[in-house]
Amino acid sequence: MISLDAYRTQWFGNIRGDLLAGLVVALALIPEAIAFSIIAGVDPKVGLYASFSIAVLIAFTGGRPGMISAATAATAVLMVTLVRDHGLQYLMAATVLAGLIQIGAGLLRLGFVMRYISKSVMTGFVNALAILIFLAQLPELDPSMVTWLTYVLVAAGLAIIYLFPLLTKAIPSPLVTIVVLTALTMAFGWEMRTVGDMGELPDTLPVFLIPQIPLTLETLLIVLPYSLAIAVVGLLESLMTQTIVDDLTDTRSDRDQECVGQGIANTATGFIGGMAGCAMIGQSIINVKSGGRGRLSTFTAGFVLLILVVFLGDWVARIPMPALVAIMIMVSIGTFSWSSLKNLRTHPRSSSVVMLATVAIVVWTHNLAIGVLVGVLLSGIFFAGKIAQLFKVSSSATAD
Repeated sequence: MISLDAYRTQWFGNIRGDLLAGLVVALALIPEAIAFSIIAGVDPKVGLYASFSIAVLIAFTGGRPGMISAATAATAVLMVTLVRDHGLQYLMAATVLAGLIQIGAGLLRLGFVMRYISKSVMTGFVNALAILIFLAQLPELDPSMVTWLTYVLVAAGLAIIYLFPLLTKAIPSPLVTIVVLTALTMAFGWEMRTVGDMGELPDTLPVFLIPQIPLTLETLLIVLPYSLAIAVVGLLESLMTQTIVDDLTDTRSDRDQECVGQGIANTATGFIGGMAGCAMIGQSIINVKSGGRGRLSTFTAGFVLLILVVFLGDWVARIPMPALVAIMIMVSIGTFSWSSLKNLRTHPRSSSVVMLATVAIVVWTHNLAIGVLVGVLLSGIFFAGKIAQLFKVSSSATAD
């Protein structure tokens, strides 16, 4: 159990860095939350409300300070059929139930399962996610949809992101990129896809809603399979992201508390009309790279997100997509484990096969859980093969 002093330090030990990093993350969350809502087949406000709620609540209840949780693609893809066949109310109920399942997993201390995920699987997970983040930006760079100016602005954004820190690290370079590119497009009146083109931003605060569904066994049987899938995938991605952030910050955190925190956040989110979510590796890396380390950065991201879309929506809608594309390309570059390519020559062949298989399956299916499952199964098969070989050698030596 964390002490009160340690908890206070997690909140107020890095105030300036957390506030600035949280602001950057809030801006980057907007188009993703809208995009994930579209994937799930719901109104953009469902994803935006969810991202606000989950980020704010996980800041208080989570086990990993500085990690960003919100609506994600990994959980959104699991909701498509439920929304199509039964509607938004069933999605809200599934979100509540998924959260309760996650709370139960935390109380049962199931966070230990991360011990069985090998380093090769983790590397494959990270590399696949980096590739998916990059691929997700390609529609914004489609030559048939955008002009040459889009490429110029993306290049300018990347230049600012990587060169501005040489001048000063006092202000996160992704934030400078957003401000500069937005100012340029507005000043010169350049025609450019903006955040507002992604979908209509909400103009009211979320309210408490009880899912309007029949409280019957039949309803439970409809919702339960989706809730289980959402809960498992959400915890898997959250715990793997937690491990990555632990390594980035050279600190350790509480996996079981993270399970409980994710559950509380999802349960509450279902009651304000939001969709389920989990930790986001891309946004978490943006947060850490921008100087965010404490719970305040996560809280700021969620709180500022709500303020931006509800009260400053007209301004936020003008942010050019090239600015956010540049940031996400930076995230994909920073996320990918480039050393793993070099290690293909030196690491055992079995480790390389596991890593490459995990990448291939995730990129092919766009489902992180399936890729990780395949990677874990392959790791188990190779481990069993090694054990069998050792027994064979040992038996031969005994016979001699």
